[in-house]
Amino acid sequence: MQQRNLGHTGLRVSRLALGTMTWTADTDEDGAAEQLKQFVDAGGTLVDTADVYSDGGAEYLLARLMESLVPRSELVIATKSGGAHGADRRVDTSRGRLLAALDASLRRLGTDYVDLWQVHAFDPATPAEETLHALDLAVGSGRARYAAVAGYSGWQLAKAATWQRAVPGRVPLAGCQMEYSLLQRGIERELLPAALDAGIGLLASSPLGRGVLTGKYRHGIPADSRASSPYLSGFVQPYLGERSRRIVDALATAADGLASSPLAVALSWVRDRPGVSAAVLGARTGAQLAAALSVEALTLPDEIRGALDDISAPVRRYPDQDWNEL
Repeated sequence: MQQRNLGHTGLRVSRLALGTMTWTADTDEDGAAEQLKQFVDAGGTLVDTADVYSDGGAEYLLARLMESLVPRSELVIATKSGGAHGADRRVDTSRGRLLAALDASLRRLGTDYVDLWQVHAFDPATPAEETLHALDLAVGSGRARYAAVAGYSGWQLAKAATWQRAVPGRVPLAGCQMEYSLLQRGIERELLPAALDAGIGLLASSPLGRGVLTGKYRHGIPADSRASSPYLSGFVQPYLGERSRRIVDALATAADGLASSPLAVALSWVRDRPGVSAAVLGARTGAQLAAALSVEALTLPDEIRGALDDISAPVRRYPDQDWNEL
């Protein structure tokens, strides 16, 4: 698998990342072991997890697999902190909370450092300088090699990146993780231009449009799908409208012409977008992951990429229209 630098840093990551949000929830230990082995055998290195995935269970499971299956030295481990567990607060990125969460993640992972530490979301209740200082302390102490954020808006990312570059001794942001797919191109309005300008690499989550871009919903809702779950249907439902149908139909046409699959075409489109360092794969089964990893053999022709650009173009009206092309 091809390796890329994460933004303007020396951190090399595989251009597909293995997400672990399903581990211990929808994917048991044997399934996770199968996924990790497939991923590493395909040349993958970047494994993305978080302290809130199964309340730390995904990190514990990754630690066990590093003991028995894949050595720590072969992986680039990214984890996230700042997602709060209390009902009164969705996120907490205060310095004390973040550093305590990082230490807990390191214990669960069985390692003394992570390659990439990410603030899980923007916290309006904590001064940005305090949150960013926690990143400086983590990297300065060796507990994290590089720092990043997730779930930031364009102005929040630009503010954080500017602060880190302007103040001597601060650690520049290496990456930003955001949802990005043919069905969700909203980050192109401000977030992606801000990341490109600051040299911050994008980790694209949900690159398959929460599963919709695989084409499995073209003729109804499968009984074993997220859309049929009373707990997860709200996650998928926004992507099941008429606009999505047109995009998925275009994907199917492109896939037929390339002797490929809608999944591979959609994933190839995201993986090779400007600014994307890696697309994060979230699979429940080894078969799903194997299908996604097959995208390494596919590069989209310019005419197909252009057609997909056109049919998935977000609606832009004042004040967006043409403002960032001037």
